[in-house]
Parts: sequence; structure tokens; C-alpha cells
Amino acid sequence: MVPNWRLILAHPCCISLLFLLLLPSSVSVREPRHQPHAHLPSLIPHATLPLSRSRFSAKAQLDLTTHCNESCYHKGEDTDKLHLTEQLAYETLYADGYRTLTTVDFDENDNAVDAEPHFRWPKVAPSRHKRLKRQIYGTDGRFNIRGDQFLLDYPFSTAVRISTGCTGVLVSQQHVLTAAHCVHDGKDYVKGARKLRVGFLLPPSVNNTKPGQALIKKPLVRWVRVKRTRVPKGWIQGPQEVSMDFDYALLELRWPHRRPFMRLAVAPTSDHLSGKRIHFSGFDSDRPGELVYRFCPVEDESNDLIYQHCDARPGASGSGVYGRVWDNTLERWERKVIGIFSGHQWLEINGENRDYNVAVRFTPLKFAQICYWVHGNKVDCSQD
Repeated sequence: MVPNWRLILAHPCCISLLFLLLLPSSVSVREPRHQPHAHLPSLIPHATLPLSRSRFSAKAQLDLTTHCNESCYHKGEDTDKLHLTEQLAYETLYADGYRTLTTVDFDENDNAVDAEPHFRWPKVAPSRHKRLKRQIYGTDGRFNIRGDQFLLDYPFSTAVRISTGCTGVLVSQQHVLTAAHCVHDGKDYVKGARKLRVGFLLPPSVNNTKPGQALIKKPLVRWVRVKRTRVPKGWIQGPQEVSMDFDYALLELRWPHRRPFMRLAVAPTSDHLSGKRIHFSGFDSDRPGELVYRFCPVEDESNDLIYQHCDARPGASGSGVYGRVWDNTLERWERKVIGIFSGHQWLEINGENRDYNVAVRFTPLKFAQICYWVHGNKVDCSQD
């Protein structure tokens, strides 16, 4: 008889065994073949300019879908440093609606722009059938995470809800990464960003039930206000197929939390990910109140995007995409956030179409930008 993995996963005593079975055999066996160190640039802020207050007129778009052809795919390979610094300038939104624009540069001694890796065009094959649910590929491979000891344990405890309907990931004691389109539509901040909040899962409480009825556990959420939001200029007022490369935003909480967070890393090539897999957990809209985990192999990658077929639905946008990356200092595989789940993209080449779910890759320049947002200086920004 074929086992029902969804029922097994919901059972606390079996989930640990299942995940051990899912882990690649190389996780703790030996060091992988040599992986070159990513050269990290240093972000240097220049001028900070005041902007008009946000109107908060945009509507949150949870299901982001873009189209890309060969010219848009290869755009990152010819981007000069001047254009990159313009894209990596950033807006800061404060809780009262006040906005600023900060222009940036990178250390002249750094050659990270020239060091950005170049990737081949993703393999494209004609689709054999049309699908209505574009973000689900074949059999739904998502798992609901249930049980107090798992919801509140690392790495699942790093997933948080965003009040606009998305997911985020804890990356410091006071910072959350999410997708830019969850708070900004490219022209203005969404209505819900005016009083943006981040939700932390709490142990479920038992609802009042009538005699003879089964006890129903309802997950609780503790909401914390956001005091500052940062969005890269590359997302703002750019064509969607281009700005998708910058679909990430950092939220700073009013108060620090006490939960474990996941460290950031420059995204390696898939050959240097354990099992060539990525993982992420989010609050998919078709499973309200549930934290949903999934994993899948990387299908392909460009300079700025990770192409994959991890099943996902609206609401999962903004999830922290992590992989097991070899840590040379600790001499073991470590989970690290290497991207942010963005949405869906159709690729067209030679008249053929292929669709993927995509995540934004953390390049050395993006890593330097996000790290500066978190720490406020370049001294604390290091890559193991």
C-alpha cells in the first residue's frame, strides 16, 4: 500500500524520520569539491534625498507572473557598473509615510561587477499541455508543517507572515526579508504597507468545543509593527521582466524578536548546493493558517534568477529560499538564505515556451546591499 505522506508528516513522531530520509546523503559525509570564495564588494552610501510621502495607492499583487525572451535573459551579462549602482540605490519608507532615496556606490577596489557569474540559457522544451494552476507542477509536492515542536523549531520558525498576504524570513534579530511586490507594485507602495506588520506563529490554542466534539487546535499569530522598509531602485518603475531581478525588500521591526534567524549567503551555483536542491516554507493562500514546506532541484539559473519547479501558490511570495551551503569555517553543510521566492515566469526562445517558478538570486552586489541594510556598515558584512 502506498503511504500517505501528508498524514505521516502531520504526525509529530514521524516528521523527523521523514526529513532525515529526504536529506541528501552527502550532508554530513565529506567536504564538496573546491568552491571558489565569492568576492564581496562594499556598499558605500552617497546622498540621501527626501521624497514626497507615499500615497499608498497600489493594490497588493500576490501572484506575480512575468514573460522573458532571450534579450531580457541576457541583459545582466552586459550591465555596466553605473547602471548597477543606479539599480541598487534604494528607497526607505518610514512608518509615517516619509520616504528617502539613497544613492550608492561600491568600493573602487572591488571587481565584483566583473566577477558576476554568467550562466547558460535555460533548457527550453515545448509544453505538452496547458495548466490552469501554473505554480503547481504535476502532483502537489508541498507538505503542511504541524505540531508545536516543529512549527517553532528551526528552520520552520524563521518563516513569518506579512500583513499584506505574503511570507517573509527572519534574517536578523530585527529584520525580515520578503518580496518587493508584497509592499510595492513598482510605482507606489501598496495600501497595506501604511501599517505594515509581521506575524510570528505561536503555539496553537484549543478552541472551545461542545461535548462529543474533537478538540480543534487553532494556530495563533503575534503581530509586530514594521518601522522601516527598504526597496531597491531596480524594482521601482522598471519593466516587470527586468525588475523581477530586484524583487526583494527588507523590513525592520519596531522591536527585536528572540527567535533563531537564518544567515544570508551569496547564492552559489547549483553544483555547490547539497543535493542541488533549494527549500522554502511559506503561507500559501490555498492552505489558510498552515505553514507549507517544499523542496526541489534547481532546474537552471541566470545571473539574477533561480529557475525551479517547487510547487507554490500565492501567499508563498517572499519566502526565504535556502540551500545547504558548505561552510568552510565550520566544515559542515549549513542552511543559508540564498534568495527570495518571487513568482512565475514564462521563457520564450526559438518560438518555444517553458514556464518556471523563480526566485531572486543573491549576487555579491545584492548581498552587499542587503547586508548593509541589516548592519548599517560594511565591517559586519562578511561571507564565510
